[in-house]
Amino acid sequence: MESFFITYQDKFIISTIVLVSLLIIRYVLNFTITKLGRRSGINEARTRLIRRYVNVTLVFIAILFETNYIFGAEFKDLALIFSSVFAVLGVGLFAIWSILSNVTSGIIMFFNFPYKVGDKIEIHDKDFPIRAIIEDIRAFQVHLRLDNGNLVTYPNNLMIQKAITLIKKDAIDDGIDTI
Repeated sequence: MESFFITYQDKFIISTIVLVSLLIIRYVLNFTITKLGRRSGINEARTRLIRRYVNVTLVFIAILFETNYIFGAEFKDLALIFSSVFAVLGVGLFAIWSILSNVTSGIIMFFNFPYKVGDKIEIHDKDFPIRAIIEDIRAFQVHLRLDNGNLVTYPNNLMIQKAITLIKKDAIDDGIDTI
């Protein structure tokens, strides 16, 4: 048993350094995302979602590095395995491409979306124009409250594609004052 640890001592040390480094990187990225979210006035739930995406990506990087270094897997072997897995997933996920499009749009909207919850906007859609207050921004869709009180869920990918006009900032505050 002791010879096992002596034999692989260098790999354990480097593995520990990599894991500690990734934990530090994770902490810094999560802190930065949280600070950016607060400074931009972004909903805490959206900030948590983006932090979760970053954490999953870091775990994926750690698994790749550890598999390559600790288990000695060649890059070409890993590439073959991952390309096979991604080919199967690609075929399976083709049917749900709109969901992936909405999630990707949600990530883009987190970092570069000029409107926030409470803003009154107008979406310039030829078939279904909307004038509403943004009630919530989620991973897949945006909840919009119409003037008549109806709730409309609008897909994130369409929010990125359509022209939008800001009617009034923080319009939700005006509605609360009049009640």
